[in-house]
Parts: sequence; C-alpha cells; structure tokens
Amino acid sequence: MSCRLLYLNTHRLSAYLWQQGKLRCEGVFDHNDEGFRLFADYLAGHGSSQFSLLANVAEEGHVLETIPFLQGADRQTLITRKIGQHFLGTSLAAAISLGYEKRQRKNERLLLSALTNPAHFEPWLNKLDESEVALVGIYSVAQLGGLLLKKLGQDCSRCLLLTLQDHSIRETYVVDGHAHFSRMAPLTDSSIAGIASAFAAEAGKLHQYLIGQRLIGRDESLPTYIVAHPLTVPAIDKACPERGPLNFTLIDSHVAAGKLNLHTPPEDNRSDLLFLHLLATAPPAQQFAGETHRHHFRLAQSRHGLIAAGIITLLGGVLFAAKGTYDASALRNEADALTASQADLNRRYQEISATFPQLGMDHETLRRLTGRYGELVAQQRQPTSSYIMVSQVLDRMPAIVLDSIDWKNGQNFRLTVGMPANEPEIVTVRGTIQLERASVRQTLAVFDQFVAALGADAATSVKVLQRPFDIESGRALRGGDGLNEEAQPRQFAVEVVRSKAP
Repeated sequence: MSCRLLYLNTHRLSAYLWQQGKLRCEGVFDHNDEGFRLFADYLAGHGSSQFSLLANVAEEGHVLETIPFLQGADRQTLITRKIGQHFLGTSLAAAISLGYEKRQRKNERLLLSALTNPAHFEPWLNKLDESEVALVGIYSVAQLGGLLLKKLGQDCSRCLLLTLQDHSIRETYVVDGHAHFSRMAPLTDSSIAGIASAFAAEAGKLHQYLIGQRLIGRDESLPTYIVAHPLTVPAIDKACPERGPLNFTLIDSHVAAGKLNLHTPPEDNRSDLLFLHLLATAPPAQQFAGETHRHHFRLAQSRHGLIAAGIITLLGGVLFAAKGTYDASALRNEADALTASQADLNRRYQEISATFPQLGMDHETLRRLTGRYGELVAQQRQPTSSYIMVSQVLDRMPAIVLDSIDWKNGQNFRLTVGMPANEPEIVTVRGTIQLERASVRQTLAVFDQFVAALGADAATSVKVLQRPFDIESGRALRGGDGLNEEAQPRQFAVEVVRSKAP
C-alpha cells in the first residue's frame, strides 16, 4: 500500500505522498466547509492508501505520573483513569512507560501526553472514517523531536529543541528522547534577522520557565539544538550568545535531510518535511488515535494478513507442484533409460543366441525345460545326514548290529515326478540285538534306548515295525521264547521319518 502523510496545523491540512525518500505535496485544505469537501474528494481518489496524521497544534499537554506495578487490563484501566483526570474531554491521548522505580515498591513511571482540543481534529477524522480509509495513527511534532535528535546523532538525554513550524517556533524540552514539555511561540518577523533573534529570545524564555517549574537546576547547563535553513544559520549563530547556561548547537536542515535520506530537503526554515519523512520511515510506537479511529486500519491489517497467508499457501502449492513435476520427469527419464537398456540387452541376446546350435525347439520351450530342471535339482535330497544320524546312535550302542538300512525321499519312488518341497525322508533300519546271557527285560530296555536315541530330534519320529520279542498284549508267549533262547540274537525293524528343515 502507498504511504500518504497528513500534516495538520491550526489553519489547514496538507496531504503528502511519500515514496522512496521523496515527499510530494498533493493538496492543501483549509479549515472550512469547502476544505472539508475537497478533502473528502481527495480521500475518495486514494482509498487504498494508508494515512498517518502529524499534528502541530498549541493544545498539547504532557504530565508525569507514577502508578503501582500492574499488568494487563488492570494497568490499562488505571492509565485510562489517570488520563481522564489530567486531560478530561479528549480521547486523543497516549501513555509512554519510562521504566520502574528502584525502591521498596516497584512503581511505574509514565509520561501521559494528549492533544487537548479534539474538536479541531473531529472534522478531518470524520471525513477519514466516512471514506473508510486506513488511519495508521495520529502523532505530534513534539513527539518526534527526540527521535529526530537521535537519528542525527545528538545527545537527547536532557536538552531543548527549537524548530520553525507554520510561522511559529516549536519549543520542546526533551528528556531521554521523550518530550516532557512543548509549546508554540508566534513569529512576528519572518526575516532572517527576525528569525535569528526570535530563536535566541525564545530559548532564554523557555530556560527560565523550566527553572521556575523546577524541571532543571538554576545553574544547570542545558544543550539547545536549533534546526534551520543553511542560509539562516550564520545569522542565528551570531544572535545566540556564545556563553551562558544554554549551549547552542545549530543543525543545518539540508545536512539533516541527507542524514535521514530525505531526497527533497526543505526550501525554507520550516522543518515540516523532516518530521514527515521521519514519521514515514520510523513512526513512534505510541500514537494518539483511539481504536475507533483506527478501525479501518485494523481491517486492512487483517485483509493483508489473509492475502499474505494465501500468497504463501499458493507459493507453497506451486513449489510442491514443481517438485512433483521434477520427480515425475526424473522417473520418466529413468524409465526411458531402462527401456532403452532392455532393448539393447534383448538385441544382444538375439545376436548371441543366433550363434547357438539348433536344438529342434524354440527358445521358449528350452527356457521352460531349463527352469523345470532347476526346480528338480532344488528338490533333490541326499541320505547323508540321515545316515550320519543313525551311525552316531550305533556308535553309542555297540549291542545293536545293523543288518540293513533303506532310505527314500517321501512315499513316491518315481524319479520322473517332482517331489513336493515338504516331503519327509524315510529311513528303515533293520538289525539285531546281541547281548550275552541277557534277559528279555534287558534286551527290550536296550531296544527302547535305541528307539529313543533315534527320535531325540524334534523333527524326527520313529515307528517300530518289528520288536525283538513279540509280547504284545492279548497274545500268548510262544514256546521258543524260553530261557534257553535268551542268548540268541533278536531281530528288529524301525522306520525313522525326518521332516525337511524349513
């Protein structure tokens, strides 16, 4: 939004356009009905701009106050009450915190300032409200005095500042960058000599007034700064005494404009342009307008915040879409490269396969056969592990004599049919138990130990096909199983089923 500045004095209001360090006057409106009408027409043509109002009026008050340590709404309520006590009947007021007292109670020091003639502002503020333009705030020339000295590199801890404004001299007493007192003195003689003598005389009067109010000591030396056009600086320097309680420092307005980066320096002794440029570049944190007068400015802030959030969201979506497009392009290029590589590999395969001897079958059938052969090879199993397991058990039991051992992979004996991957190994062990002068019970105990040793692995199960003695329940003992035959070898047969490890 463009920045426009309004300068209000006791007689008229001037409108300026500030752009890149340049100030251009766009209109001057008198304090009458015709001026109000022209001002409303001016606002109608610049409804999208932000306006800041700088006032140079005599009705301005400053009061020092001390309040207890409070926060939030309680503090604001007390400040509003204090402003009402000192400046009754005006809503154009501001409170500046000067810090806290380092005593037993942590009291806060406040500088209360107000424009005590709100009727002078009402016609202009009404036109601003009717036009629904954004009013940033209302400021005073005295309020910007300390900031001007700070920007120019001068000491503003305790001093006097004198400037020429609207055929009057603005006299401001500045303490720590804040105006504690300010007044306007009329200028009767506008010649160079008259201006020089008026500056010197008004500085002395203000000094005596501050002594009378006990704001400064009688013997206290006070720096005094005078801002003037370069053509009047020699005359003012000659009119001001060299020695005394006031230490005069003359500030060339053109030099000041250069330090402030103002590209349109003042054409005469008035310092209006300096304060307007300072207001556009570094406005104070406190201002005199209430929230009622700044309603449209708050709406503009909310609108611009929403627009900024929308723009950020839009830019984020554009960046995300750009990243997605870039990733898709990269994947497309990679796919094209893989397709080209596959085509090249297929071409090379065709060239190599053309040199192979002819087998009387096409390549697809050959590929299926080789794949099937690989599957059969993967399903082949050897009896080595089963034989090792049986031999380890036989080593521990010398009474067991092996007669024969058979191994097969599953129940299918046809080698032309593939075995399922989970078919078990089946080992059939036949042998005898040779124990000298052993009883039936001892022989059966050895046989049971042998069966338990074969089935020690969790993946192995043992099935007894033939026991050394046929002593099943319900059957009679045969005549040949007497004591005379205990020394004879007893034959047995077991079947060991081993599941394939996962």
